[in-house]
Amino acid sequence: MLKYFIAIVVIEMSFCEQLNENSCPPAKDFSRVVIVGGSITEIFYLLGIENKIVALDITSNFPEEAKNFPSIGYVRMLSAEGLLSMNPSIILGENDMGPQNVIEQVNQTGVELLIIPEEKSLEGIIGKIKCVANIMDVSSNAYDLINNKYKNIIVQIEKNKKTILGKKISAMVIYSMQGTSPIVSGSGESGDAFLQLIGARNAFASFEGWKPASSESIIANNPDYIIVTNRLLKRFSNLEELRNHPSLSQTKAAKNNQIIAKDGMAMMGFGPRTISCALEVSKIFSSK
Repeated sequence: MLKYFIAIVVIEMSFCEQLNENSCPPAKDFSRVVIVGGSITEIFYLLGIENKIVALDITSNFPEEAKNFPSIGYVRMLSAEGLLSMNPSIILGENDMGPQNVIEQVNQTGVELLIIPEEKSLEGIIGKIKCVANIMDVSSNAYDLINNKYKNIIVQIEKNKKTILGKKISAMVIYSMQGTSPIVSGSGESGDAFLQLIGARNAFASFEGWKPASSESIIANNPDYIIVTNRLLKRFSNLEELRNHPSLSQTKAAKNNQIIAKDGMAMMGFGPRTISCALEVSKIFSSK
């Protein structure tokens, strides 16, 4: 238990170093916030400061009531006019916010724009929560949540991770289908980062990015588990139909009924829900 406690202390110390580098300075005016990034929106609701939001991007779809805010478009395809039309006092974005020329245009107007540091790990998620809290001057809320809600969860994830690493479990993450070919996470992507977080080996780490995978390559890599998004599962009547898909049916995962469906943003958004999702999936992986 001591080593897990030490791991959590390291998380907190590491992020304190980030704050000392002024990567998350307090906002000059946080009365009207435009958010570009679903994980940041989740954090605002977690901290109970959603009343400061005036508009969101379309990836900000959780919780359900977040959909009631005006939309400023997709995180990577924004316009300066759309952002500024909301009369924001500050714009908070994730690191994939863009395009770059829009960011430059907004910066030239004098409207405060901050990009939240991103690290796809448990430490990174905790850091992101603290960063948003510091910007919004509610740091005590974040520390209370982390101490009361997340510390024990992180301990359990780390414990499960050790078991998963010992079992050398392999898995693949499928985001969608291109025709009949699954679109699979290679290395360097959020799906790969999620598997690393729980200690599973990515069966498709040999390539980078999201790419279609042939039936032959899936059978050759033969993952122990397959994780799909709920969005993909909607294309099928149930998990059984997906399990019998020609590209998957010959894998160990399909034969052992070890295909799991999860909300894509919860799993790969690396916001607060990713911690809960990691606990759920790591429990499944470590229990068999």
